[in-house]
Amino acid sequence: MFRLLHKSSSSTGPARVACVAAMLLAINSWGAPPQEAAKPGAPAPPPADNKPAEFVGSATCQGCHEDIFNAFQKNPHQIVEKDKKRGFENNACESCHGPGSKHAESMNAADIRQPAKLKPAETDKLCLTCHLNQPTHVGRINGAHAKNQVSCVACHSIHKNGPNGLVARKLADINQLCAGCHTTQWASFQRPYKHRLPEGAMSCVDCHNPHGTLRARSIQTANANEPGCFKCHGDKRGPFTFEHAPVRLEGCGACHEPHGSANPRMLTRADVRFVCLECHSNLPGPKPPANGTIGTAPPGIHDLRSTRFQNCNVCHQKVHGSYVSRDFFK
Repeated sequence: MFRLLHKSSSSTGPARVACVAAMLLAINSWGAPPQEAAKPGAPAPPPADNKPAEFVGSATCQGCHEDIFNAFQKNPHQIVEKDKKRGFENNACESCHGPGSKHAESMNAADIRQPAKLKPAETDKLCLTCHLNQPTHVGRINGAHAKNQVSCVACHSIHKNGPNGLVARKLADINQLCAGCHTTQWASFQRPYKHRLPEGAMSCVDCHNPHGTLRARSIQTANANEPGCFKCHGDKRGPFTFEHAPVRLEGCGACHEPHGSANPRMLTRADVRFVCLECHSNLPGPKPPANGTIGTAPPGIHDLRSTRFQNCNVCHQKVHGSYVSRDFFK
């Protein structure tokens, strides 16, 4: 371009000057940022607000969440609002949700802790800061629900009124809540012989501790069937003069299905004698005498080919234990 300009020296002066000016302007602006970004005196972007959120008090929360706040006043957790010992006096909402100043300013749900949307382990950790030492929660950390990612808020609502803040409070509703996960067990209650659980006469939590226990299947028992089955079946409790060992040591589940069965009396076998023969096999040969404590089987004396011996409880009527008969005759 310089060479062309040099050769065109005969051109008029103003045209030549305009061409050179345009060329220099293009060279100077090559690679420069856009003109808008290079304006002098443009305000700098505001610095990020790293100030931690602060407590604002439950009255601030009530301003927007009045319905929830009023229901919370009838929930057992409302004691946190008034109890100075817990350190959250007048800040009960923030005892679970954390400091709410940023949320109150932005009105954005992302600016406050939402326990129901946390990972189950994180939600449980939050609840157990207060509830860890309660007797009903002894097995919570290692319980089946905790291991299977079922958090406290799956069954409890911190905002709703009523005892324990349960999501479901009627027996039938509690059972339906359990049935949502325990489908196999719920199907057992559709069998012809069953506990009257679907009708709402009893609840899953009558026998199981939903928070977990140190026993298998979170059973609410101490020894054998205390107090689970005997809470309703008190006539089988004893103590008897002559104990039937399976009742005392193995538990009712040795002979009965706990949820439901196709067999009368919810037995594990279709015929009573087959239940008995699981222990009393009637094999030939010497056997130790029956013992009321350890339950060794008596010698085989019955010919099971005879119909007279094919229904054990015709003679052995008190199979759960007897006050007068070592052989449970009466």
